Amino acid sequence: MDKIIYLDNAATTKINEEVLNEMLPFFKEIYSNPSAVYSFAGKAKAAVDKAREQAAGLIGAKPGEIYFTAGGSESDNWALKETIQAYSSKGKHIITSKIEHHAVLNTCKYLEGHGCEVTYLDVDKDGKISLEDLKAAIRPDTVLISVMAANNEIGTIEPIAGIGKIAHENGVLFHTDAVQAYGHIPINVDEMNIDLLSASGHKFNGPKGTGILYIRKGVKTSSFIHGGAQERNRRAGTLNVPGIAGFGKAAQIAKDTMEERNIKVTHIRNCLVNRVLEEIPYTRLNGHRTDRLPNNVNFCFRFVEGESMIILLDQLGICASSGSACTSGSLDPSHVLLAIGLPHEIAHGSLRLTLSEETSMEDISFVARELKKIIEKLRNMSPLYEDFIKNHK
Repeated sequence: MDKIIYLDNAATTKINEEVLNEMLPFFKEIYSNPSAVYSFAGKAKAAVDKAREQAAGLIGAKPGEIYFTAGGSESDNWALKETIQAYSSKGKHIITSKIEHHAVLNTCKYLEGHGCEVTYLDVDKDGKISLEDLKAAIRPDTVLISVMAANNEIGTIEPIAGIGKIAHENGVLFHTDAVQAYGHIPINVDEMNIDLLSASGHKFNGPKGTGILYIRKGVKTSSFIHGGAQERNRRAGTLNVPGIAGFGKAAQIAKDTMEERNIKVTHIRNCLVNRVLEEIPYTRLNGHRTDRLPNNVNFCFRFVEGESMIILLDQLGICASSGSACTSGSLDPSHVLLAIGLPHEIAHGSLRLTLSEETSMEDISFVARELKKIIEKLRNMSPLYEDFIKNHK
């Protein structure tokens, strides 16, 4: 293969060169612990403060409401576990959706084993929750609503502002897993009534191993990691200064380039969607047609197994996935696709292609052309497809 066409940006992204350059001095030159009191530590502390401002600026938050973590999964765990702990006197009821990332779903399962009750909201065929269902699910002992900003598999954007409004009208805290949305679509925590928000650096051209949890001022949460007094006594451990500096720089770049980048990526995405749907029969686009992340495409191809597609695409230098990177290797179909009403046999034929600003029209043209050949090849090997064609002649 002469070239890699990377279309798995929902799993992780390439670090931006400016972000990397921002990080490098903190590995070797400005390597001090920012918590130290001597002057040498001042530059490291200043870098953390700057990054906190940059991370907050992307979502309309205050710098003091940003807490640095090791990534999205930690932030989700912290938001759910410690908020329930802090507000246990009110109750132990959580509302979430059936299509959340496993960092939320498995945390909810853990909490159910420790005395909590969880309501899992259904979604419609596009992957959106019903605001009416949400209202009906709220109880006097409901402490927290946790609904993702945008789905990591099918790209559907949830009605976050509406969820936040309902939560606050009912005196319930609202957490959103914004790992796929932060840096990709506009978010304002005040306008959307968001109390807690999770994000991860490596999803928007920042470093792996660095994330944030936004906690609105006045919201109580217990310490998630116990030890020292870092992060205002809420998250112990020596700060990852290079990663934090990189996160901040990536957030600033995302804010400055979002509008222009999204126009370009959305156009290329739509060209890919239109071509595949027009040229490959028995194909379904999963997720909302327009209310979706600009870079997300998710198809189901009938009579085809997702894993076979991934292998054949890989042989051509095309990196794709059949669902969440966190569940790769699982023989079960995506819980997201099942939740939107797809039967197992169709859900197994899913393909997720997630673009970046570096994805070109030439790349997409090549992918569409080769994907058509791959689907034809796999269907010609399928007894189910053969029977289907015979019965429809």
